Amino acid sequence: MRKVLLSFVTVLLTSLSLVAPTPASATGCTTRVANAAAAMATTTVWMAGDSTMANPGSTCPVGWATEFDSLFHSNIVVNNLAVAGRSIQTWLYEGNVTSTIGSNGECVLSSTAYSSRWQQMLTNMKAGDYLFIQFGINDSSATCPRHVGTGRYQQLMTMMAQAAQARGAHPVLLTAVAAITCSGSTAVRNRGFVSQTTAAGSATGSPVIDLQTLSVDYYNSLGLCPNNGDYTSGPVGQFFCNDHTHFEAYGARRIARLVTGALRTQNIPLAGSLL
Repeated sequence: MRKVLLSFVTVLLTSLSLVAPTPASATGCTTRVANAAAAMATTTVWMAGDSTMANPGSTCPVGWATEFDSLFHSNIVVNNLAVAGRSIQTWLYEGNVTSTIGSNGECVLSSTAYSSRWQQMLTNMKAGDYLFIQFGINDSSATCPRHVGTGRYQQLMTMMAQAAQARGAHPVLLTAVAAITCSGSTAVRNRGFVSQTTAAGSATGSPVIDLQTLSVDYYNSLGLCPNNGDYTSGPVGQFFCNDHTHFEAYGARRIARLVTGALRTQNIPLAGSLL
């Protein structure tokens, strides 16, 4: 891609030189061409998810996607549109998911109009961009509007991945990052929708990062269990907010690095832009 861009810039500069502009106008033309080439070379990583990814509104929680941009070269721009408290369906159809459960066991939609955040992605996503999707925490609610059944979850994640692919972008699907739940001295998995995320990846040929397993294995490597329920001190307090789910800035950075590590080990091309 960079070779193509260099060739494009070379051809334009050569063409401009044949016009024999004045030195001042030549400088302006060269700058505009260089700026255009830089814009074309920029890749946007779009982030769709919940509070475990979202930008912080206060000191804690800090979503791991907040820390993502700093791990890449300047050709990568992260646009984090994760929002706290959202299921995949409320994120997609903000304000149009009712509190009524229909006969099919799913929350009834008052309208199928997409949220402004998803419309923004669909409008601005370009070929070569990436779309990271991680839900599955709020979706497990038994009540609407956050409730999402397993079949519906898989359907919506598949739809989002296909929408990215239709624009020439690359979806990356993630299982939900784990909270810290201990069984004796061992941290254990505690999120659902894992098989549905994997199935959506298979259906669309998209890579799936099993962040739930990666995070649980990491918690165990740090010896965060057993835990007496105190989330304010020690290694657990450094990693988590005053609950067992959300991250302090330190924890968010560690989770972000688990994701970038997976980019490398799974040979996802975006890894080539990591610092």
